[in-house]
Amino acid sequence: MSVFLNRRTSLRLLTLAAAISVLGCSPKSETATVAATPSAVVPAAPAGPLKIGFVYVGPVGDAGWTYAHDLGRKAIEKQFGDKVKTTFVENVAEGADSERVFRDLAAQGNTLIFGTTFGYMEPMLKVAKDFPAVNFQHATGYKTAVNMGVYDAHTYEGAYLAGVVAGKMTKSGKLGVVASIPIPEVIRNINAFTLGAQSSNPAISTRVVWINKWFDPGKEREGALALIGQGVDVLIQNTDSPATLQAAEEKGVYAFGWDSDMSKVGPKAHLASAAIDWAPYYTKVVTEALAGPVKSADSWWGVKEGAIVMASINPALPADVRTLLEQKTAAIRDGTLTPFQGPIVDQAGKEVVAAGQTMAIKDMKGLSYYVKGVDGAIPK
Repeated sequence: MSVFLNRRTSLRLLTLAAAISVLGCSPKSETATVAATPSAVVPAAPAGPLKIGFVYVGPVGDAGWTYAHDLGRKAIEKQFGDKVKTTFVENVAEGADSERVFRDLAAQGNTLIFGTTFGYMEPMLKVAKDFPAVNFQHATGYKTAVNMGVYDAHTYEGAYLAGVVAGKMTKSGKLGVVASIPIPEVIRNINAFTLGAQSSNPAISTRVVWINKWFDPGKEREGALALIGQGVDVLIQNTDSPATLQAAEEKGVYAFGWDSDMSKVGPKAHLASAAIDWAPYYTKVVTEALAGPVKSADSWWGVKEGAIVMASINPALPADVRTLLEQKTAAIRDGTLTPFQGPIVDQAGKEVVAAGQTMAIKDMKGLSYYVKGVDGAIPK
């Protein structure tokens, strides 16, 4: 069973709450009761379904990051049936807005809450301290608490595999990335895409356009067209809408879907989608929550765990390219290949990972530079 609450509903319910002094507001409002007792502790959950809240930074839509998380939410509804009741709130800005939503979800008895973007980290950490009986799960972050774990997917593995294909499919040798916000996660994906492409075509170079938003179809399209105008003939994105793939379809170049299967958006341009399947992780956490307290952890899953998949590979992909992709995927799955294994040189020519070595996880999670082969500078 699921419940969807939006901003307009929130305003109506907030008015009603003020009138009758009850706590039943929507996740987008913050009641006077919660504001007056910031250290409120949610009591033990009553008999009934496990109440689970999801907070999304963008609209669910039918493609991209938020859509992929919502597919995971639907998967646990299907698997656990009436044992769970899920609620989601979409289009929640990073910062103060998200703190209010987390508080309201906790106050309403949700004892497992997922926040699905990096910018929710500090607000969620703050709310977690005030609701010790609630388990919080934060996607893509690095700070944990007794009742707050973090989780992520090896999106860089999907980016690397896309790069392997891009290196074989480009004719110009110019690849392009439409990027969102210059944080380590996104820089890591740009570098992995470039390294994957260099593994199959050492002569490639990568150009990047930053739009400084996770979801802005108009700017994403403008960025894609700008790159195509520079001679780029294979595109990937680290943004939430399918606008990049749509632009590629219109202009007759190749592109990849990102975070979810986007093949239907541009069937001719679409080479494959570097998709995330959140269902395995969400299933694991819900299983634990139904049995007892969830242990706080730092979970990072990838191809090996079924969290990263190359979806809807274009049937027109040449046989040798498909075979290479399968080989690289299998090597990542069995651990004989990692995208960040040396030798790796940065943009300035400095060796950052020696031959035979693998980049440390802490360095991967803090990446703040481009590897050799990426043109331009990272915005400050």
